Amino acid sequence: MELVNPHGKEKKLKPLLLTGKELEEEKQKAEKLKKISITSRESGDLIMMGIGGFTPLDGFMTKADWEGVCKDFKMADGTFWPIPITVSASKADADSIKEGEEIALYSDEYGKIMATMKVTEKYTIDKVFECKSVYKTDDLEHPGVKMVMEQADVNLAGPVKVLSQGGFPQQYPDLFLTPAQTRELFKKMGWKRVAALQLRNPMHRSHEFLAKIAIEICDGVLIHQLLGKLKPGDIPAEVRVRAINKLVELYFVPNTCIQAGYPLDMRYAGPREALLHALFRQNYGCSDMIIGRDHAGVGEYYGPFDAQKIFDEIPADALETKPLKIDWTFYCRKCDGMASMRTCPHGKDDRVLLSGTKLRKMLSEGEEVSSQFSRPEVVEILKEYYQGLTEKVEIKLHKYAEGEKK
Repeated sequence: MELVNPHGKEKKLKPLLLTGKELEEEKQKAEKLKKISITSRESGDLIMMGIGGFTPLDGFMTKADWEGVCKDFKMADGTFWPIPITVSASKADADSIKEGEEIALYSDEYGKIMATMKVTEKYTIDKVFECKSVYKTDDLEHPGVKMVMEQADVNLAGPVKVLSQGGFPQQYPDLFLTPAQTRELFKKMGWKRVAALQLRNPMHRSHEFLAKIAIEICDGVLIHQLLGKLKPGDIPAEVRVRAINKLVELYFVPNTCIQAGYPLDMRYAGPREALLHALFRQNYGCSDMIIGRDHAGVGEYYGPFDAQKIFDEIPADALETKPLKIDWTFYCRKCDGMASMRTCPHGKDDRVLLSGTKLRKMLSEGEEVSSQFSRPEVVEILKEYYQGLTEKVEIKLHKYAEGEKK
């Protein structure tokens, strides 16, 4: 058994980041091109294309791709893809660009040109249709919907040449790994079956339990956390890294897990984002994607296990990376340890229900956090972070965080 193949018909990584002389020449050319400003999300998508994380994309999607992805999870050429990857421009900027023209994509986030792009198509979209297809709602309170509705007027399609990885390699030199690097690392460690654990929060006892379940049946776990933009109240990557390193050092067998990060912003698309997470983890070499409760969700827009169910609704051959579905996990006082709905016979009064939102709320309000909820060494690092904040962060719990199962 070898590592899973990269996504797409060619089954090989397709990084779009230029290097060497070609990179320097393209950078010089880019300075003379019309510049279009792009958002943080679009910058992250470009970086993922650059490092091969979004294999087999060669650029931003056409209208046919966009429509097929929204309706049927398929690009125009039949490639499975769950969320549109698009870039937009104002009507004035779009009107000034001819089809076939090359432009430079400039990121205000990083203060640099991220890529050049040959514009093959300009098109407008029904933003409400995209939101209802991808997010199952057009409620502007949903952060992903807000992101789409605030996009500029016209989408631009075409192949890109990526010139930069933003600030990620410098900011996270030991954490920012490309798909080629994780694959090489897995081979070096002798891992063939690898599970990915998606994180945007520090690891509490439930995350730890999920990882250890995966270690029982896989060769190892990639603790893969988001390094891009989060929503207000989420804990910055630098703090998460320290907390996870401490947890792995003290509570995991050596050489059973690797921590790494990836450069995307969260979309909070719940089930659809779970599919995207599995797709790009396939490019990173992971055979399994841990899908627990409320994966990539926000508020009460999705049921707690909708992200598991969606994998049963796509064609069996859509992805080589398969979901590792794990039931609701918690600390049970009567079991005297971590358990799940499948293994614990006791009632809700005996259960300490865990969630990243609940942990953040407790810490932000100065509550004591039990070792049944999070390891003391992790809590110390997080306390230090919250004590250093100058403004109090309001964190709302939704009903699943409080333990009501849908």
